[in-house]
Amino acid sequence: MICSPERVDQAGVADRKTRIRTLNDQLRQTGVGGRMVMTAGVAALPAHDIAAILLAIANFDAFDQDNDPWGEHDCALLHVGERQLFFKIDCYDRNLANLSPDPADPAVTIRVMTVMLPEEY
Repeated sequence: MICSPERVDQAGVADRKTRIRTLNDQLRQTGVGGRMVMTAGVAALPAHDIAAILLAIANFDAFDQDNDPWGEHDCALLHVGERQLFFKIDCYDRNLANLSPDPADPAVTIRVMTVMLPEEY
């Protein structure tokens, strides 16, 4: 069987996207594989509110074409109680100086998930 270069390339892109999504989900759901930070507005909330926010982000699964057009599970707007929140995962190089050269490769990437109030974006 001979595969066309086009088919192989599409499979590679799909595998890469799946890997990025898996790594993003791992950080979002477990805190493993990167850093998790929050803005001053979130940090000023009571500890039980922060815990509920992190749990809601970990359990979030309502990704769709509107909030996840690239299929990488890297950001979303959600509600926790009456509060609206936003999380965003960015992929940086190991020095945190530039974007990652390859977000699918954890050996060259540090993921940073920022939790913020929408007005802090």
